[in-house]
Amino acid sequence: MLKSLYDWTLSLARHPHALWALAIVAFIESSIFPIPPDVLMIAMIVARPSRAFVIAGVATVASVAGGMAGYFIGYGAFETLGRPVLEFYGKDAYFEQFQARYNEWGAWAVLIAGVTPFPYKVITILSGATGLSLPVFIVASVIARALRFFIVAALLWRFGAPIRDFIERRLGLMFTLFMALLLGGFLAVRYL
Repeated sequence: MLKSLYDWTLSLARHPHALWALAIVAFIESSIFPIPPDVLMIAMIVARPSRAFVIAGVATVASVAGGMAGYFIGYGAFETLGRPVLEFYGKDAYFEQFQARYNEWGAWAVLIAGVTPFPYKVITILSGATGLSLPVFIVASVIARALRFFIVAALLWRFGAPIRDFIERRLGLMFTLFMALLLGGFLAVRYL
């Protein structure tokens, strides 16, 4: 099922209204959709490198808007809409233990989930359900999603199709390692 959904998402890159398709995929991925917009975005940039940063901008804006939708699912409809999404991704058991400390580290959680392969939608819903400050959520989301999409766009714009394999297979790991080092550095400064 995911393979056919992946193929369908990739086929949207050839559509005349691909930017709108990207906006829709980026929006719904931030709250419920399992396929990341990177799949569509990469294909679109490889096809038209001159539009790389426009494509990244559309993905960023739509993803943050979708993240706000996820936030409001968590805030206003957690039991009826939010909890089933978390259950689908197997993250519902973490909610109770996560809620207690979430607001203290919430901006970091949004930043890390927005950049790494961790499902961003889980964090958007948890942010709303735990009542993380909306301005903090928005700022962290903009930074994280812009960082993720514009780095991918810059790599594809600069290196073209040959970098595509690296991005699809290893960029998530690189972002994860970068965020771990960044967070580790801040923790070291705080406690040393």
